[in-house]
Amino acid sequence: MSRPAGRVILGLDPGTASTGYGVISVEGNRLRVVEYGVVETPAGMPLEQRLERIFSRVSAILEDNRPVATAIESLFFNANVRTALAVGHARGVSILACSRAGCRVFEYTPQQVKLAVVGYGKATKEQVMEMVRVLLGMTDTPRPDHAADALGVAICHANSAGMGERVAKSQAVAMRRNRR
Repeated sequence: MSRPAGRVILGLDPGTASTGYGVISVEGNRLRVVEYGVVETPAGMPLEQRLERIFSRVSAILEDNRPVATAIESLFFNANVRTALAVGHARGVSILACSRAGCRVFEYTPQQVKLAVVGYGKATKEQVMEMVRVLLGMTDTPRPDHAADALGVAICHANSAGMGERVAKSQAVAMRRNRR
């Protein structure tokens, strides 16, 4: 498989039952979807086999697309400790796969993603899914929601990284001017 054009970013929405992934390409101001989907594991499968499946699939996605960065949703801890632990396991093997592939990992809270994608930190899932569709120029809303969330995290990083690059460039220009 040939590497997508532009700067490639992998977004991940980890979960033990379903880990969403979304690969986007950034070319100037244009965002383009490369691929997206979910890594699903059956409920009755032993945890170690579920984690191996997630690790193997994320590793393959990294190898196929060679992203410059991976954006992952940070762990949101609510009242359900069991869910948080399961998500933590999936996050861990996903981050390990990125590390082994030499891909830097950046974390974003759900609120940061919603703000970057919709412009409102308390946006609904439907609003996020629709804006992901619009921002990536897709004809259909990406489904399932875990895949749409992963694309949203990738968009969040593309916007954040782009801003960081612009700030760094302007700081470099200012430093050169000050040296004169």
